Amino acid sequence: MNRSQPRAWLLLVATLAGQWSVRAQEVAVTGHVLLLDPAARGKRIDQSNTVVWLTPLGVSDALPARVPAASLRHFRLVQKNKRFTPHLLVVPVGSLVEFPNLDPLLHNVFSLFDGKRFDLGLYEAGTTRTVSFNTAGISYIFCNIHPEMSAVVVVLKTPFYGISNTLGEVSIGSVPPGRYELNVWQERCLPDSLKSATREVAISGRSPSLGEIRLDESGNLLKDHKNLYGRDYERPSNPPYELP
Repeated sequence: MNRSQPRAWLLLVATLAGQWSVRAQEVAVTGHVLLLDPAARGKRIDQSNTVVWLTPLGVSDALPARVPAASLRHFRLVQKNKRFTPHLLVVPVGSLVEFPNLDPLLHNVFSLFDGKRFDLGLYEAGTTRTVSFNTAGISYIFCNIHPEMSAVVVVLKTPFYGISNTLGEVSIGSVPPGRYELNVWQERCLPDSLKSATREVAISGRSPSLGEIRLDESGNLLKDHKNLYGRDYERPSNPPYELP
């Protein structure tokens, strides 16, 4: 046997043991989102689609500064029946999102909020456009022709996130113990309300819960939105965008 082989095996075992030790410490973090709306008057409120994410604090190399080109992920936000599907999409920084048009008519996808700003222009059925979401942020997606179409792309620089279900339950898997900044996003809450929910949390095997995250329904940025030029949508007298 080659003398270097035992040493190589010992190194491999030590490496695997170290990886197993780190994996063994990872915990499944849970939490509960509670959306409050005084106007609901006791009626059940849908608690789904709140995005909760954890960003490591105090460790400079906890997250990669840049996603390697070879590991870029591709996502799809489909236009069909004058709707975006899915309505909510969460992606890591650097992801490529395709916007295929599966309707028998033209669409003009755009976003002008604080996330990725873009205007894909008019494109017809059976074609697609692709956008690189290279910075973290919230992108509200609209069609410049059809005001009823809206979607949201949440771009994160952390892999530790979860999306609440209809009961408000959130689960984030495989989180290493440590200190994190907790952030949330919910379509029915304005930025100031969401910012108030930001806080530092400590995650450990003994403390894997985020507890209750209370949010006031303070508004909806997707409702009654403007078009690409900041004006109200107008119905053309002779619609030029429908295709036979």
